[in-house]
Parts: sequence; structure tokens; C-alpha cells
Amino acid sequence: MEHYGLLVIGAGPGGYEAALRAAKLGIRTAVVENRDVGGTCLNRGCIPTKSLLHAAEIAVGLEKGVEWGITAESLSVDFAAVHRKKTEVTEKLRAGVEGLLRQKKVELLQGTGTILAPNRVSVDGTEYSADNILIATGSVPARPPIPGLEHAITSDEVLSDQARVYRSLVIIGGGVIGVELACVYQAMGCQVTIVEAMDRILPNMDREICQNMAMLLKRRGAAVHTGCMVSAVEKDGDGLAVRYTCKDQPGEARGEAVLCAIGRRPNTAGLFGEGFAVDMERGRILVDEHFQTSVPGVYAIGDVSSKIQLAHVAAAQGIACVERLAGREPLVDAALVPSCIYTSPEIASIGITADEAKAAGRAVKVGKALMSANGKTVIAAGERGFIKIVADASTGVVLGAQLMCERATDMLSELTEAVVNGLTARQLARVMRPHPTFEEAVSAAVEDLLEKLEK
Repeated sequence: MEHYGLLVIGAGPGGYEAALRAAKLGIRTAVVENRDVGGTCLNRGCIPTKSLLHAAEIAVGLEKGVEWGITAESLSVDFAAVHRKKTEVTEKLRAGVEGLLRQKKVELLQGTGTILAPNRVSVDGTEYSADNILIATGSVPARPPIPGLEHAITSDEVLSDQARVYRSLVIIGGGVIGVELACVYQAMGCQVTIVEAMDRILPNMDREICQNMAMLLKRRGAAVHTGCMVSAVEKDGDGLAVRYTCKDQPGEARGEAVLCAIGRRPNTAGLFGEGFAVDMERGRILVDEHFQTSVPGVYAIGDVSSKIQLAHVAAAQGIACVERLAGREPLVDAALVPSCIYTSPEIASIGITADEAKAAGRAVKVGKALMSANGKTVIAAGERGFIKIVADASTGVVLGAQLMCERATDMLSELTEAVVNGLTARQLARVMRPHPTFEEAVSAAVEDLLEKLEK
């Protein structure tokens, strides 16, 4: 029986990053995968979605070109070609990950990994032993028990190759997945309707960001219904009808297709053999601060165990878990998680918001810069946006930041670094940021914050 120091089940961002770090630290490692290397993020999530969003950005940019005297005659979208390019991007990145695994001598075992015992795994009937097992099987789209929901597609299907854009699309769920895909289809000429159960879309984000995004979607022609509970999905001629209740009043939304974007659930199908189990809660594997499950020697990271389902969380947890197994202290602080949403404009956040600070009884000051005064934003004809920085009212230590603007996701790391390292607003003010850039708006937000702190 082949033996490894570490056997990783799942080759998504968490799994392959953990495997590569383990190999670098001298641990004989194998990774098991029953689909494509790269997991959901690379093949059915982050990368395909961002590829489509990039295509949408190009289409919108061409339409706006008339403002600069640049006219594209008879603009059209070949959606099949867009998807072919998306697949090309995915395949190139997947080949890169596979090459890294080979280079670092990480063995790739193709098949479904089933844990038989604390140090024994079966891969489609072939058994392997390992000193430690790391579960990194990720998540799959959730389908709640709503009558007729089997007629709806999930993000897996909507990111598969498509010959044309839907004429109309109803999206159940106004979270990150739903809103990002709404931006894609809206830019491609589809009539989009969002139905969200919470009182606002993107409910986990800063309230002003949610309000701004809803306003922009509506301005572009989308219908946004919040506080609405879906009761059924029914066939309606050539399309589908979504029945919902909003403030005790019945409503419906019709579309050529319906996308179920309610969320994702941990993927544990086929993971545990007969007689083997770990502690779980509502389908999620429970782990301690070192990512160990209730069974010694068996660990879990990423979507299958984490409350925050993000690729960079899985990668950070996987690396941290392996570093601890090797007797090292992890470098990355996995407790502070940056959040990015690739809408138009982009949204990014780190740490706490002013509302969260208030709810916790913590006194804070907020510095804000409107992007309408930013030269690069004016040149790019950027829509309504801002940068907010939250700091402790007495010490000036930066506790959080929320951005809604062009290149927000690229600018977030500077502010994440400030929060992680406990920098103050005054220390952020020492940085000279170049002009003209989107990032110089950070300086404006810091200046506003300092004024409020010094009052």
C-alpha cells in the first residue's frame, strides 16, 4: 500500500496550495481529485465568472467609446465565442497548476477519495495510507426545497458553454454570485430580475454599498425585489415564472431562464466510508483552531468547513494547516478576510464597518472620499463610488475599509495590510500616492479621517 506523509482530498485552491506547500517543506504528498484540478474556483466559479465579467466590461467600454469620438459600428456579442475564450483561460490556468504539482513531485490521484480510517483512504477502490489526511473538497450549489426549483439552473450550468445570451433571466438570490452574474447578463443585453429574501442585496456588505449597487442595477434596467420569499418556480409557456411573497403580497417574475444563486453547501458526497465519521454541524465539518477535525490526524479547510466560502480563505487555511503540521508558525493571519465583488463598479471590504462597530458598542470615526473628485475615475467615466476607512475613535488605529469604485479589488491589499498590522490613520497619511491614480483617493479618505479624529 502506497504511503504518504500527507494525502489531500480535493485539488481546488485550498487543496493544491496545501499540497504544494507540504511538498516544499519536504512532506511526501498526494492530492486526490475526481473532477478537474483547480476545483470550483478555477473551473466553475471565480475564474469563469471573472472572464465573463471582463467580456462584459469590454462590451460596455465599446458602447461608451462614443463619448470620446470612438464609434464601433454594429456592435454584437457572439456569446459562444465569449465562452470559448473563457474556457481557454481556464484551461491555461489549470495546465499551470498541474505543471506545478508535477514540478514539486506531488502525485495526482484521479478519482473519488473516501476516508476509511484516520490514516487510510480509498480512491475508487485503491487504498492508500497517510500520516495525515486533509479534506479540501469545497462546496456545491445549494438547492433549497422550493417546488419547481429543479427547472432552475445553478452557477455550474450558467458558466458552462452557451450559444447565446438569455433574453431574460430571473436570479433567485442577491448575494455575490447573483449580483456578479446579473452584471454579466445585463451588460450583454439580457433583461435581469433579482429576487432576494433579505431586505437588501449583498446583505453582508456595508449598507451604503448595498444601496448604491441596487440603485445602479435599477438605473441600468434591472428589476430588484428585496424582502421577497420565493414559493415556487413554474413553467410558463416558453419560459419560467418565479412566484414569491413580498410583505404579505404575492408577486411573480418571468424569464426565459431562472438562476438559483441562493448559496453553496459543503461537498461531502462519498467522503466518508462505512463506520467512519467526523463531527459536523448542518453539513459543515467542525474543526479546531488548527483545522483538525474530531478525529486526530484528519484535517479540513476551505468551503467544506469554513463559514466564509472564498478561494483565498481556503488557500490561506490550507497553507496554515500544513505549516503547523511541519512545526512552523503560519505567516498569514487567516482571521482577517478581504472580500471582493467583481461588479461594475467593483466592491471590496476588509475588517469592520461603522454599523458593525456601533452594534458592538465601539466608538469609531469614518473617513470618506467620493470618487467623483478622482481624476482617473472622471477620465474612465466611472459611476458613483467611494472609499471609506474606519478607525478607532481614541487611538486612530484602522479597523476596516469599504470601497466601491473602479479597481477596488486591486486597491484593497494596502488597507488590509493596515488592518492586519494595526496601523493608524496617521501612518497611512505618510504614504505619497501617485497622481493620477484611483488609489490617490485613499489619501483623500485618510485626510478626511484625520480631520474627524482630531476634532
